[in-house]
Amino acid sequence: MNPMHTGTVNMSIIDELSEYITLRMSSYLEQTHDSHWVEHKSHSDYDLWFITAGSIKIIIDGIEHIADPGDVVFFYPDMPYLASTTEECRFIYMHFDFSIAEQKRILGEFQLPGIVPGNLVREESTLFTSSYRRFKQNSGAAGSPLYLKASLLLVIAKILELHGHGLYNGEFLKDRKPRKTEGSLEVLQNVFPYVDANLHRVIRVNELAAIAGVSEKYFISLFKKILGITPGQYINQIKMNRARDYLYEKKYTVQQIAGFLGYPDPFTFSKAFKKFYNVPPSKFE
Repeated sequence: MNPMHTGTVNMSIIDELSEYITLRMSSYLEQTHDSHWVEHKSHSDYDLWFITAGSIKIIIDGIEHIADPGDVVFFYPDMPYLASTTEECRFIYMHFDFSIAEQKRILGEFQLPGIVPGNLVREESTLFTSSYRRFKQNSGAAGSPLYLKASLLLVIAKILELHGHGLYNGEFLKDRKPRKTEGSLEVLQNVFPYVDANLHRVIRVNELAAIAGVSEKYFISLFKKILGITPGQYINQIKMNRARDYLYEKKYTVQQIAGFLGYPDPFTFSKAFKKFYNVPPSKFE
C-alpha cells in the first residue's frame, strides 16, 4: 500500500507538474504617472503590477479597489480595468504567459486576480523589483533575463502558495459566479486522488474515464485539453515524483519503492526512473 499522504486536489497539481511549467515574459517597464493619469485597458496575457510609490485606484466591474506601495496587483488576460491616481505613482508592470505543457490558461482555475497585500509577498516582491532594476542596468549576473524570470516565478509561486493555504483570495472576480465548463479542473477533481491512492498498481485509463463519467476516448482528449498532457504522462509524472520523495527519505529499498509504485520488479522501476531522471535510483542524490 502507498504510505505517502494524499495531496490536496487542484492547487497541488501545479506542484506535481512543475517540470512542465513554462513562464514567458513578454513585456515589462517601470512607469511613473502624475495625478491626472487615467488608464482604461485590458491585456491579452497575465499582468502583474508591483506598486513602488503612491496609491492607485483600480475599478473592476464597477467595484473600486486601492493598491498601495508594496502591494502587487494581479490581472488575468482580457480583464478590463480602469486605473487612476490622485498623486504621483510609480509601478513596475510585467506581462507574461504561464502554462503547463500545452495548457496556457491553467491559472484561470484559481481565484488569483486582485491586490495581493504587500506584507504577504514583501520578500518576493522586493527581490523582484531589485532584480528588475539590476536587469535594466545590466549589472552582473543579477542583471540577466534569467535572474529576472526566476524572481518573477518566485512571486507567482508565493501567490499560489498563499491561495492554497487560504491566506489570499483575489477580490477582482469574487462577485462573479464561477463558470463550470467541461474544460475545468473540476471535471478531474476525483481523478487526481484516485491516481494518488492507486499508484501501487497498474492504473488503466478506462478506470479514470469511468470516474470522470465519460468515454475513454473522450477522457483522453479532455484530460489533455485541461492539463496539456496525456493521462499516461500524468501518471508517470506522479510516480516519478513519489519515487524521488521515497529515495530522499532513505527509508526504503529500491525493491520496496518499485512495489509502492506498481512496478512488477526493481529492474523495470529502475529503467523507468533512469529514463526520467537520467540516473539510476541507486545513484540518485
